[in-house]
Amino acid sequence: MGLFDHSAATLRLFGEDLVPDEISTLLGTSPTESCRKGQELVGSKTGTIRTAKTGSWRLKAARREPEDLDAQIFEILDQLTQDLTVWESLARFQPDLFCGLFMASSNDGLPLSAQTLLSLGQRGIALCLDVYDVGDQGSRVEP
Repeated sequence: MGLFDHSAATLRLFGEDLVPDEISTLLGTSPTESCRKGQELVGSKTGTIRTAKTGSWRLKAARREPEDLDAQIFEILDQLTQDLTVWESLARFQPDLFCGLFMASSNDGLPLSAQTLLSLGQRGIALCLDVYDVGDQGSRVEP
C-alpha cells in the first residue's frame, strides 16, 4: 500500500444561525473562510455573486505532500480550544473535517492514529473523506 500523493483538510461548521465571530471567540482562532447566512459572496474564479444559504466557519490546514492527514488534523486542532464543553455547545453546527486524499497510484492507503480518532470523537467532529483517483487529474478540487 503506497501513500497518497497529497492531502488537504478543512474543519467546517455550518448553521442557519452561525455567527462566525462567535465561533472564533469560542474556538480561540480566526477561520480561513467564513460567512453569515444571507451574505453576498463573490466567486473567486467566475466573479459570480451569490447569497450564502447558511452561515459557515472553515479552518484549513496546509496541504501535505505526500499525504499526512494525522499532522493536518493536529495542525487544526492544536489552534483550537481543548475545552470539550465548548465543543459540546457547537454540536448543533455539525462540525466535520472534510479531507481530500489524492492518489498517486491505483492502490494508495493511509492509517489514522488512535489519538487522532479519539481527538475527533471527543469533539464530536465527523470525518469526511473524499478520495480522488490518479486518473482524475483534471477534475480535482481541493477542500
